[in-house]
Parts: sequence; structure tokens; C-alpha cells
Amino acid sequence: MRHPLSCLTLSLGSALLTLPCTHAYAQQAPQQAWRAEASGVGTELRGLSVVSDTVAWASGAKGTVLRTTDGAHWQVIHVADADALDFRDIHAIDAHRALVMSAGPGAASRIYRTDDGGATWHLLATNQFAEGFWDAMAFWDADNGILFGDPVKGRFQVYVTADGGAHWRQLEGKGLDALSDEGAFAASGSCLSVAGPRDAWIVTGGARTSRVFHSADRGASWQVAALPIPAGAPARGAFSVGFADVRIGIAAGGDYKEPLLAAVNGARSEDGGATWAPAAILPSGYMSVVTPVPGAPASFVAAGLAGSGYTLDAGKSWTAMGATPMNTVAFASPTSGWAVGPKGLLMKYAGAPLKR
Repeated sequence: MRHPLSCLTLSLGSALLTLPCTHAYAQQAPQQAWRAEASGVGTELRGLSVVSDTVAWASGAKGTVLRTTDGAHWQVIHVADADALDFRDIHAIDAHRALVMSAGPGAASRIYRTDDGGATWHLLATNQFAEGFWDAMAFWDADNGILFGDPVKGRFQVYVTADGGAHWRQLEGKGLDALSDEGAFAASGSCLSVAGPRDAWIVTGGARTSRVFHSADRGASWQVAALPIPAGAPARGAFSVGFADVRIGIAAGGDYKEPLLAAVNGARSEDGGATWAPAAILPSGYMSVVTPVPGAPASFVAAGLAGSGYTLDAGKSWTAMGATPMNTVAFASPTSGWAVGPKGLLMKYAGAPLKR
């Protein structure tokens, strides 16, 4: 769904859009969790890919790409002929190689790649469907990846690559039929995620119910399950999904038009996404991203316009980290991560290790 064009405009392949649920007490993180850093830009940032404690890439509106190779200073990178594009997702392989995906109607959805640290970029793919809208991409390894887009003629778009994005092959994707008004949210590049060597998950909203699609064969076939996150409106549903391994995962969402709405804003699974239980992410409200923390299998961080929070027990309990509105977060380890958001927001994780 098309997603937000402003801090409150998310995208559902053709739309955009979360909230909390049932849990204990909202504790505040014991120390300052985030430290503001200079991004050098004032545009909306929505894409983030963290490679290590020192290497990370970010992306956003107006063709914006950022990179750090020392973990402290960020370089603003220009992508030729992309000033009008909204880079909603970015995937970095290392300090020199990265792919960036723009989201938009038809040919405004594109993928570029650099192999020289952003000095030059090559256009690899353009959406050939005028009614199409790409939402996110993810990679199992440096070569094998998957691309996801909103429904065209009633079916979600799924493409795969086996050569680092140079070529993409559209899959029939058995099990990808969409409900009326169903779409995904391109709010953080995380409505699609992968784990292990072959598994992938997609979450949706906008329709009468939010859903999760799971593939165990790199997109060839999909199984679908309902999520307890409320949907039923264009701005409401599941916005993000993340799995620590092929079994333990969390979905997050809400309503981007009502970012502080106290409702079920998360769900947790321990069986690879076959079944889901409500998870009350703290702080309450709209969450546009949830991501596992590498090196801490039970730890996840969630963030959105309502703020940010973490869990150390796979979503059973949550601790609030702060109220600063964010679009996405990503981590390299329990002690190293970044967040990006509205108006060029860039923050670095400065809290205690996110593990038990």
C-alpha cells in the first residue's frame, strides 16, 4: 500500500498506516536510550540497514541516501535522476555495496544498486505495472533476495533475485490472493522480512482484518494467518514483521492517523507465523517497525510515531524507551543500533545492552 508522505502519511501498496494490547506496566528505560545525531538532511527518512557497529545506510524522500563507515559521521549521497523518488527501503551488504528501493505508483517503484560506496548507481528494476506499488525488499544473503508489492489484479506482487538484484523474476506466488482493500504499508521497509535460508513473511492491513503471509520456500508458495492487530480502515493494520529465527517473530502496527490510540498494536508467534497472540507493545500507539536484535534471540525493538520500546522475552513484556516519533530502527548487536524518522531524524542507540 502507498505509505505516508509525511510523518503521518504511510503507504499501503496503495495505502498507508498501530497500537498496543494487554500487558503490565509501562516502565521507562533506566537510562537515556537514544542520542540524537546530525543527518545533514531535513527530509523524511524511512529506510535503514545496519551492517555493523560502524557501517550503516539510510534512505528517504527526495532520493535521499545516507551512509556511515565509522559509526559517527554520516555522508549524504546523491543518486542520479532520483530526486523525485521516495526511497522507502534500503539493503546494505557492506560499506561499499547497497541496494535502495523507491515506493510509488507504477514506474516510481524502482531498485538501484551501488558497488562503490554510492559514487555511482545502476538502475536494476522498474515496476512495469501502472497500478503496481512496491513496498519492501529483503535478502537472505548477498545474492538471494525477495521484493514485495501491493496487489495487481487481485494478487500481491512477489519477485526474487539470485544475483544480488541484477535480475528479478516474478513469482506466481501460490496463496497470494488479496482481500478487498488489502495492502501493505511501505512505512519502514519492514512489512516484509526474512529469516534462515528460505523463510519469508509479509504483513498487511487496510482490509477487514490484518494478515500475515508466510513462505518456507523463498516465495514459491504462501500460507496465510489472521493477526489480532485491528484493521478495517486504510490507515490501520499490521505495518511490520520481524523474526529472530524461523519460529520466533513479532508483528507491529496500529493506525498512523491516530498514533497515540491505545489498542492492540502487536502480536507474537512461536511457530513460524502459523498462530499469533496479542502483544501489548510499549509505549501504546502506532508502531511502524519491529526488528529483532542480532545476538539476543529473544530481544526485539519496536518504534513508530508513538515512540519506541523493547522486549527481552520475545514480546511477552515490553519496556518503553522514549516518546520521540520514529519511522524505523535497526541493530547490529545488543549495544549498537540506529533510528531514523521525520524531518531527517537520526538517532543512535545509547542504552544498556538489549539482552538478558
